[in-house]
Amino acid sequence: MKKRDHKILNKNKKNLATRLKRKNYSEQAEPMFRAGNLHYEMAERGRAIGFGGIGAVHTLVKRLGLDDAINTNVPLLKTHVPYFESDHVLNISYNVMTGGTCLEDIDRLRDDASYADGLSAERIPDPTTAGDFLRRFEPADIGRLQEVFNQARRKVWSRQPKSFFRQGIIDVDGTIAGTTGECKQGMDLSYKGIWGYAPLIVSLANTKETLYLVNRPGNQTSAAGAGEWIDRAIEAAADFDQLWLRGDTDFSLTEHLDQWDQKVKFVLGYDARRNLVARAQQIAESAWEPLQRRARYEVQTEPRARPDNVKEQIVRERAYKNIRLESEQVAEFPYQPGKCQKEYRMVVVRKNLSVEKGEQVLFDDIRYFFYLTNDTSLSAAEVVFFANERCDQENVIEQLKNGVNALRMPSDDLVSNWAYMVIAALAWNLKSWYGLMAPDKSVGHAIGRMEFKRFLHSFILIPCQIVKTGRRLVFRVLTYTRHLAALFQTLDVLKRVRFG
Repeated sequence: MKKRDHKILNKNKKNLATRLKRKNYSEQAEPMFRAGNLHYEMAERGRAIGFGGIGAVHTLVKRLGLDDAINTNVPLLKTHVPYFESDHVLNISYNVMTGGTCLEDIDRLRDDASYADGLSAERIPDPTTAGDFLRRFEPADIGRLQEVFNQARRKVWSRQPKSFFRQGIIDVDGTIAGTTGECKQGMDLSYKGIWGYAPLIVSLANTKETLYLVNRPGNQTSAAGAGEWIDRAIEAAADFDQLWLRGDTDFSLTEHLDQWDQKVKFVLGYDARRNLVARAQQIAESAWEPLQRRARYEVQTEPRARPDNVKEQIVRERAYKNIRLESEQVAEFPYQPGKCQKEYRMVVVRKNLSVEKGEQVLFDDIRYFFYLTNDTSLSAAEVVFFANERCDQENVIEQLKNGVNALRMPSDDLVSNWAYMVIAALAWNLKSWYGLMAPDKSVGHAIGRMEFKRFLHSFILIPCQIVKTGRRLVFRVLTYTRHLAALFQTLDVLKRVRFG
């Protein structure tokens, strides 16, 4: 940043703080939102875009060499007239990064000459061409594309401190991506009665990046074909000193556990089968320990009174069946799954429940939940807490569905929709990589935790005038937000960094 830019930034920051300073207003005669003498005018020469942050993201892509790697490793086009493979991939991903939710939204970018100028492009592909490009993919091409993204990911990781690599956590889960289409090849009916697809999501809990996305027919189970992709994820995250694998009961793939035991620590949910429940019931009462759940947060001032539980009141008034948790205990025992050659730790949680109807207690119930692990350093309670933290992956899946809209399935068959899913999710990963490159690690951590929509409003949807002057392409910021300093600082890092 230039000294002049620093001065302008600080001045705008001070002006905004003054404007928003708490004041003791007197009674106002008019509302704050008032009518002005409004007129619209066309600028004759000046051109601007509403998503100036895309320039910083494009700088990250170019510095990583991601565009060249796509062209080299994913050769889908025999001739480039006029677009390269990277043009199509980045066109779809940048559409998402600028707030687009479907392929048709590319039209708004195509009609914006300033957007093309900001990317030093003469033109960009239209939505129809983007759809045709997606239909060129074969499964092997999508695999190569994801490996290209992994190569770029490692370059970003290489700029992180040693503490970053102390522990990596791989989360795996399946979900349902519904569609109202009737002619999409590969769709099927899920166990929930929803027509669509059943994507597999393998992500890194540390940064919330998606390591692999796999599209499958809607009738597939969560763990169908997951073993291969988990193995790939373990290899992709091999730079971490200690690597963990987490998943729910569907991913206790006993035929893979022995080989995973050589590479990672795992904590996997396990089905409460009859033999396991019988063993849990035989555990001596003295071996059970109370499970004390951690507080969700630490009260910094004074505890507030809890509001009335409206749901609970309605359930009681209408005499609905209600299951209440009374207490939890935890214990463990050694267990060797049928397809394994060795024993592992089986941690079991016993939940004491009260089944009620209105004010009447019908009966007490006991349920058991099992977790299989090869780790011996954590206590039984810590294993349970660690397994429960996998629920945070549901937030990643939610963002892929409704933030990035990567699971909208806009094309007409399973493979092309898989390609769209992977390319659209690149926008989510670019957010994570951008946060990792931020010089202020607290800001970077905040970016990693942000919902995608908030990231767009904070760092991408910034009105900028596009000015070509000499050999420079200038994004002249036309407003002030409190995130501009972080944007400029990160851009300065990206311009100086040399990825190996």
